[in-house]
Amino acid sequence: MKLIIQIPCYNEEATLPQVLADLPRQIDGIDTIETLLIDDGSTDRTVETARRLGVHHILPLGTNRGLAFAFLKGLHYAVRLGADIIVNTDGDNQYDGRCIPDLIRPILEGRLDIVIGARPIKTIEHFSWSKKKLQQLGSRIVRQFSGTDIPDTTSGFRAYSAEAAMKLHVFNRYTYTLETIIQAGHMDLRIGSVPIRVNPQTRPSRLISSTPAYIARSASIILRSYITYKPLRTFFYASIVPGTLGLALCIRYLYFFFTGSGRGHLQSLLLAAILLILTFLLWVLGILADLISVNRKLIQEQLYLSRNQERTGRRMD
Repeated sequence: MKLIIQIPCYNEEATLPQVLADLPRQIDGIDTIETLLIDDGSTDRTVETARRLGVHHILPLGTNRGLAFAFLKGLHYAVRLGADIIVNTDGDNQYDGRCIPDLIRPILEGRLDIVIGARPIKTIEHFSWSKKKLQQLGSRIVRQFSGTDIPDTTSGFRAYSAEAAMKLHVFNRYTYTLETIIQAGHMDLRIGSVPIRVNPQTRPSRLISSTPAYIARSASIILRSYITYKPLRTFFYASIVPGTLGLALCIRYLYFFFTGSGRGHLQSLLLAAILLILTFLLWVLGILADLISVNRKLIQEQLYLSRNQERTGRRMD
């Protein structure tokens, strides 16, 4: 059983030594533990530090491509390296690497495919009151959209089985945390969480330039992910308001028409027609999106088979 711990990094020269120092060297049930650093275009000595400290694999991305891109590239590269389990942690030393045995245990026992490390949000000192509340609200929304029960949906401390890693894809370049949970929930992957510990803050988050911008981006990712996996339901929900209003205005016009005063309410009939046409167009879009979704599932299945074949071929070699 091979575990690869991947660390996406962008200018983490100062914190990387402590991140690596806390990683376990032996875990019951694991034969081999290797580290993978994904260099997201660092301009400091991150790569040199990684080599000096004995990181097993370094994947250079050339330029800064963003956290989500680096995460996904690392995940698939780890699979090609023969990993049975992949753990993702951050290069800023946010997460306590000594929790990795607890993180991977549900996968080792065959109970889960994906495990999210749930941080003790309420007791994290450098999280403001508003950030804690927003995190709780955001996690509640993601749970509703994904059909999962993950308490900390923005945690980047995660473990994936090779099977789960080969099935996942990230479409946005901003963050992988929300999209992969929604994706896993709708792909019927077994996903759960375990409590973890965190370290004191080493630097401000680069992902959150401002709270309003972060909320807007996160909302966009959640909505886009849900539309991707539940398009027919999404467009049906979107059609309820114009459809209901259009039908109500039609009934209103018919009432006045049959009582002899319909001529004065032609505006209602016109607005009703517009709303009902909009409702029809939303239904058509939902059907088309659902057909596209079927095609996407077929493509994802082919990608999974291709990755699995490549992984199996490497193991046979």
